Amino acid sequence: MSVLCYNKGCGQRFDPEINPEDACTYHPGVPVFHDALKGWSCCKRRTTDFSDFLSIAGCTKAPHNSEKPLEPVKPDVKVSGEKKLEDLKPRFNEYIIQAPKPLEFIQRPSAEEPLLELQRKVSSSLIQTLEKLRLADAARLEEKEEEGSEVKIGTACKNGGCSKTYNGPKTDAETCSYHPGVPVFHEGMKYWSCCRRKTSDFNSFLSQDGCNKGSHQWRKDTGNKVAPCRFDWHQTGSHVTMSIYAKNSNPELCSVEANSVSLKMRLIFEGEKEFELKMSLWGVIDSRKSVVNMMASKVEVVMKKAEPITWARLDTPPPKPQSTNENQDQEKMIA
Repeated sequence: MSVLCYNKGCGQRFDPEINPEDACTYHPGVPVFHDALKGWSCCKRRTTDFSDFLSIAGCTKAPHNSEKPLEPVKPDVKVSGEKKLEDLKPRFNEYIIQAPKPLEFIQRPSAEEPLLELQRKVSSSLIQTLEKLRLADAARLEEKEEEGSEVKIGTACKNGGCSKTYNGPKTDAETCSYHPGVPVFHEGMKYWSCCRRKTSDFNSFLSQDGCNKGSHQWRKDTGNKVAPCRFDWHQTGSHVTMSIYAKNSNPELCSVEANSVSLKMRLIFEGEKEFELKMSLWGVIDSRKSVVNMMASKVEVVMKKAEPITWARLDTPPPKPQSTNENQDQEKMIA
């Protein structure tokens, strides 16, 4: 009569009279389940599937075992006298623990709050660079004053694409044909950004008629020129830092203002370049604890978070335009 083998990992039936020394292949160790991996302590094979774990072949040879392992014995607790089972349980001091209150997020303030000029810190390197530039500008200004304010005969027009020269007051009455854009040279082609008439010959490019009409410009415009400026940002648990890569910004002419949810800045950098930016911030800041660090290579706006949360982005996305169907539905609801 066949009997069941109780060796771990075997589970076969065998004839007790026919039981050689290598009849059973089993695991002498114990099952191990850790980090979703399953295996036996006696061998190194591991798997994540339970069916594969059951099919892992044993790692040890021995005769089959017909003796059922003993079950663990529960301790026998005897109650004597008037003591009850509840009295034998360990006792603990009871304390009423109040659960922490949920984090109360600050309600988003109105964007119409007055803007506050942020505190400004100017680095010593920027101060030294601006002083050198100021001396150079003063020297150039003296040269211009020596030359006088009158336009000399033969002065070329400063408008792009115009080849006319000044020949007296009568030249001011002429119409100037010029290009308001900038020259572009790309992959052997030459053209103006305002009209994009491409040519590969440089002389043909110079002889292109202007696409705009106006007056001649005999002096170089010294006003500020609006220029793009690259910027990026990063954040920590308590601050959001915005870096604007505007070199040699003039602290006396720059302005950075903010309220709780808005930021507005105007930077004058590299002498005559001007950069303006307005944005609605994604989160809420404390403008009184925010600061502007002005350096020779960039301007940093360090904004103190009013809430200890992670910002998904720097600014809020613009509102999506409503479709025609949505407008019609709203009109019906109002009617």
